This record gives sequence, C-alpha cells and structure tokens, in this order.
Amino acid sequence: MKNLTILDGGMGRELKRMGAPFSQPYWSAESLMVAPQYVTQAHQGFIDAGAEIITTNSYACVPFHLGEDLYQERGAALAEQAAIIARDVAKKASQKVLVAGSLPPPFGSYRPDLFENDRAFDILNSLYEAQAPYVDLWLVETISSVQEAKVSASLLSKASQPCYYSFTLSDDEKEVATLRSGEPLSDALDAILAEKTEGIFFNCSVPEVIAQAIRETAVRVAESAKQINIGAYANSFAPIPVDHKANEGAHASRDLTPEEYLEFAKQWHTLGANIIGGCCGIGPQHIELLSQWQKSVNA
Repeated sequence: MKNLTILDGGMGRELKRMGAPFSQPYWSAESLMVAPQYVTQAHQGFIDAGAEIITTNSYACVPFHLGEDLYQERGAALAEQAAIIARDVAKKASQKVLVAGSLPPPFGSYRPDLFENDRAFDILNSLYEAQAPYVDLWLVETISSVQEAKVSASLLSKASQPCYYSFTLSDDEKEVATLRSGEPLSDALDAILAEKTEGIFFNCSVPEVIAQAIRETAVRVAESAKQINIGAYANSFAPIPVDHKANEGAHASRDLTPEEYLEFAKQWHTLGANIIGGCCGIGPQHIELLSQWQKSVNA
C-alpha cells in the first residue's frame, strides 16, 4: 500500500473559528479581501498540525459567492492571491508541503441543477490561469455530478501538474454510493478514469457514506490498472438534505471529535485511501491526531 499522506482541514470553518471576517455570501473569500493574514495563519495552523498538502483558499472566488460584478472585477486576482499565500506559507515550512490549487463548484456546493457547461468552463479556467504558476497539483472539489467532472477534466487536460477529482456524495447511507445529483458513483468513476487523473477523492460529505465510495473506487482502480491515489476528507455537518440550497443558511454541525474522526480515517485507509484530511469543520486538532497516527502507519 502507498504511504499515507495527510491533507489539511476545512479552511472556511477554520477562518470562522479564528474570528476572521466571515459572512454570507462571501464566505472564505471575505478574509482574502479584507484580512488575508488570517488565511496565512489558517494554513500555518494546518501545517503545524502535520498537513503535507494545503489547499488554496480559492473556493469562494466564484460568482456564486462574490456576485457577478465583484467576480468580474476581482475573482481571478483573489484566486491568485490565495495561491500566492499558500505557496509562501508552504515554502517556509520545515517539512515538505505541497500546494493544491482548489477548483470549486462554479455555481455553489451541492447544486448540480445550476450547472452550465460553457459558463462553468470559463469560470474554472479563470481560476486555473490565476493559480497555475503557484500550485503543485490540482484539486477539483465537491463535484456533484458526472457532467461537472467531465467539464473539469476537459479543462485540466492541459495541466502539467497532477490532477485530483473530489466528489461529494449523497449523505444517505446506501448499498451503492451516489453523487449529490443522484447519479451512481460508478458512472462518475467510468468518466474520470477515462481522463487524465492521478487521484479520486471524496469530500464535503458525512463520514459515514465515504467507506462505500472508497470500496467501489478501489475495485474500479484495480480493474483499470492505473496508479490512482484515493483520498477522503469528510465534513462535520449533519446530513444535508437533497433540496438544500447553498448560501441560504448555515449548515447544522455536529461535535465530531478528533478521536471519532480518526476511527473513520482508519477505516478509509484499510479500504484503500492513501490521502486523508478534512473538509468543513475538521480543524487542526483533527489533523494533528491524523498526523500522529500516520507515523505508525508509515513506519
């Protein structure tokens, strides 16, 4: 089995916990605009906890969060700033830290119903061009549908860096994993394994549903004979209903302790995941415990 690598935790909720400027609809982009030092501090906190990959704070640099006018005026510049901040923090780390360029859902998390191919490509391309000089790999995050994955893959066909695709799953536990769109994960795996990809991840889903997705992915990856990393970074939300509309209110959270999260991580690793971190609500204390466990795993 590949060595276990530790990804960082959820940037947005960590900024909010730290007391950084944070409000809807701007979400994590607000700190970039008015108090970028908090973004630096958040990255440093995850690195100090043991993260070996940090993700740029570009998730909210899209019209869905900024609004169309502000996106046109500053979206690309904010994404570039996010990448520069992450690169600078990573370069100063005492250990090797890679920077993942975040390519977020162009029209909001969990909203496959809003997806428009051409517009999505343009938005993602602007974030790609802004971050490309500063990142070590690409992480397409919170993919809710097969079509979203295909559009992202068409964009990243030109990338020289490794490309990882991270899907968000229905929070209902089922015998077969499904995306937020209701499509079976198997359709997404077929689509993405046909493209240039070095990693298939699962994020921003409750931890209980990720094990089944990893099982299915490990089988497909083995059949493909490709060298694919499998990753997982769950959230600490309560299950999100199918009809939830992002930005219309805060998600209900639960108190998922580092010890509880570690038990999920151990299960994911046993099933084949070799890159593990956290999404919304998973903070440095969770990452620190994962890092301590990693030392025994990789010994």
